[in-house]
Amino acid sequence: MKIIAFYLPQFYTIPENDEWWGEGFTEWENLKKSKPLFEGHYQPRIPQKDNYYNLLDDRVKEWQIKIAKENGIYGFCFYHYWFNGHLLLEKPVEQFLDNKELDMPFCICWANEPWTKAWVSKSDEVLIDQKYGDYEQWKKHFEYLAPFFADERYIKNDGKPLFVIYRPNQIECLNEMLDYWQQLADEMGLPGIDFVYQQIDLDLKKNSDTSRFSYNIEFQPIYALEDLASVSIKIIERLLKRIDNIFFDLFKFKLSDVYMRKVRKYDYDKGWSAILKHKPIDEKCIPGVFVDWDNTPRRGEKGKVFVGANPEKFQNYLCKAIKRAKNVYHKDLIFLTAWNEWSEASYLEPDERYGDAYLKAVKFALYETKEFPK
Repeated sequence: MKIIAFYLPQFYTIPENDEWWGEGFTEWENLKKSKPLFEGHYQPRIPQKDNYYNLLDDRVKEWQIKIAKENGIYGFCFYHYWFNGHLLLEKPVEQFLDNKELDMPFCICWANEPWTKAWVSKSDEVLIDQKYGDYEQWKKHFEYLAPFFADERYIKNDGKPLFVIYRPNQIECLNEMLDYWQQLADEMGLPGIDFVYQQIDLDLKKNSDTSRFSYNIEFQPIYALEDLASVSIKIIERLLKRIDNIFFDLFKFKLSDVYMRKVRKYDYDKGWSAILKHKPIDEKCIPGVFVDWDNTPRRGEKGKVFVGANPEKFQNYLCKAIKRAKNVYHKDLIFLTAWNEWSEASYLEPDERYGDAYLKAVKFALYETKEFPK
């Protein structure tokens, strides 16, 4: 069983974040300012031994790889930020490519959303927009990715690199662009690219064309939240999305801000129960799992929190998920949220409360199911 953990690179400073959020901003700043918003709320989360690392230091990546491999993590899926030729937070994965001593399988997920201030619950002001261009821009993007695809550590399926797209439904030229990339891959000598989509949008949209995708990651806990939501809640939230822009233009606030003014809490056990009951929609589905979830460091009182998580529960549920991956999904892959999403409380890295217990839970679950990598 190959467990691939999503990997966030926003743990070093870049000029754009300095401009938008203040000098020295990294993901750690969101984490450090977090606070408990209800009784028993586990915030702030503190890395073990105050390890607020800088990802530009290869010794950090060496440490991450060491503890990941010791506990059975197969690989990392690096988030990639490309805005029609403008790159953000690209240095860690570029360093990874250049340093062959960083011996860890990896793949890339294009997080293709525009960046706005809504990311930290400020406003919908666009910081950098996402445009997709035409053949010239598509070729430029592919040529940037080509050295990664060619690397012997890059995760491939029958020689085809696995490339994840976060929100393909937002790409108006999707099929044309992916067809062109397949052509460029052939010219490069690759047998093709296995495109994968990550978000739930395409599953929810009727008559979605997913023909260019080899796989669909059931990104958790997003799929679980969808399964847990009642019909009435879904109708309300979708209606709010439709009228928010009108309300904001007229009254300078959004109805959804009123609706979501209190932290929404979910039961960790019920979330995992939804995961373990979920039926894949087709053979393309790759199961997802999550460690924990609490995005209040980013979104404050508009955040969502799963309550009741602990390493013992995680280990138990992960065992069951590994068995379902084999027996229900017929896959040897699981995508895990996440390696280091500290501001969403979904991380395997050691913290002050549990140490490395969540990491050890992965190891023990793999041993228990006889799936620990050899």
